[in-house]
Amino acid sequence: VSADYVVGLTDGEGCFYVNISKSSAYTSGYLVQLHFHLKLQARDETLLWKIRDTLNCGNVYFQRDTRPNHQNCYRYEVTNRNDLEKIIIPFFRKNELQLPSKKKDFEIFCKLMARIKNGDHLTRSGLSEMFQMKNQMH
Repeated sequence: VSADYVVGLTDGEGCFYVNISKSSAYTSGYLVQLHFHLKLQARDETLLWKIRDTLNCGNVYFQRDTRPNHQNCYRYEVTNRNDLEKIIIPFFRKNELQLPSKKKDFEIFCKLMARIKNGDHLTRSGLSEMFQMKNQMH
């Protein structure tokens, strides 16, 4: 699929997400994970595989939804930091998102990636600042 199509779909159905959770496995006591994903109804699964092939990273997963008025869906997701840094971020730098709210989330996402590369997520003060940044996302 075209880059413009990926951008348009991301504007409507995409998410740049940061998860900061407690974890005794890390010296800081927290795990910081970055995610990019697109979620579509199950009947549109093949489109997500095309996007995965276009971007050449990530994977497509089935996501069951048992909530009333919701359908099962498929999620295209990229969580590998190297893929996020070397493929996803450059893609959306080159192919600009149009929605102001999505652009804002993407910019914060990029700043958080830079902070992770600096090791800020390994200190209490760095984590505190990153958590504040995350809270500014949609």
